[in-house]
Amino acid sequence: MKALLLNGPGKPFSIETIKDPTPEKGYAVAKVLACGSGLTIQHVKAGRITVNYPRIIGHEIVGEIVEINGQGGDLEIGTPVTAFFYLTCGHCRWCNIDRETLCDNFRGYIGREIDGGYAEYIKLPIENFIKIPEEIDYKNNLLETAVVCDAVATPLKIIKKARISSFDKVGVIGAGGGLGIHMLKMLKLNNISAIGIDTKTEKFNTCNENGAEFSVSPMENGLKNKIADFSKSNDLDVVIDFVSSKSSLELGCSILGKGGRLVTLGGSGEQFLANSADMLVKELELIGSRYCTKQELKESLDLYARGLIDPLVSVKTDFDGAEGLHDKIEKGEITGRAGILI
Repeated sequence: MKALLLNGPGKPFSIETIKDPTPEKGYAVAKVLACGSGLTIQHVKAGRITVNYPRIIGHEIVGEIVEINGQGGDLEIGTPVTAFFYLTCGHCRWCNIDRETLCDNFRGYIGREIDGGYAEYIKLPIENFIKIPEEIDYKNNLLETAVVCDAVATPLKIIKKARISSFDKVGVIGAGGGLGIHMLKMLKLNNISAIGIDTKTEKFNTCNENGAEFSVSPMENGLKNKIADFSKSNDLDVVIDFVSSKSSLELGCSILGKGGRLVTLGGSGEQFLANSADMLVKELELIGSRYCTKQELKESLDLYARGLIDPLVSVKTDFDGAEGLHDKIEKGEITGRAGILI
């Protein structure tokens, strides 16, 4: 099969012909039709997250099952599938209570610990393949279907995790990115008022078209006045931070009102300062949110199948265009999601 290989951190992709994967017991192989591209996998390409090289990255796939070794459940040859990003055990305490992202026997991620979707075929544990509903016209919407498993499922989980309701006023930091745009879409779907916060002002129109009441730069002098007008001087009930740098997390804390919740997803590892008196007096909450559960992924596919969410994929390319695509991702030039047609 043809595949995009990473042979080292920061190195360009290498288009190579390698052996087709063969599934051992408990695994299946799918023919990959498309794979989404986002900052999560760019971190691997850039070397900010290290893996054993050579490695095939990518996890937001749409494909069709071609081989199964073991009990396939609802999968059979030809079944259209996407993938669950985390490699979990399925039987520990956390997996049993539908919180797989905290799995006690976590084995890593597709595209890091094992090869991912930037290839003509992908081999995964059978349970990591999730069937695509028949109502989804995936063949004519390959990348839109592919990105649902992360770009839509992650925001769906956040709304539950942070207990966001239609009474809340929400700020989304990193609103113009692949997760940020779909967070705005999910908030709008649930009748929740939100604003976009992003350093790329050229993304503001798209943010506003997809659910933000308005968008603002974190460097703008009038930021807090605009938030006060939006929240009727109560500040924000929830801030969702897809950047999670020291500065963005501190900004998020500073614009929360009483009972406010700060949700962090970026995972930069940077320490930040929060005012303990504000946290006490306002009863603020700091919430970490990782990816989604398999059930939430299925719920996201159902939203797409019912026409309630429309994924935004603004850049599509093939293997030859992958290097240029990832250069744009690195520079933050992609609005919404992007991806590769295999």
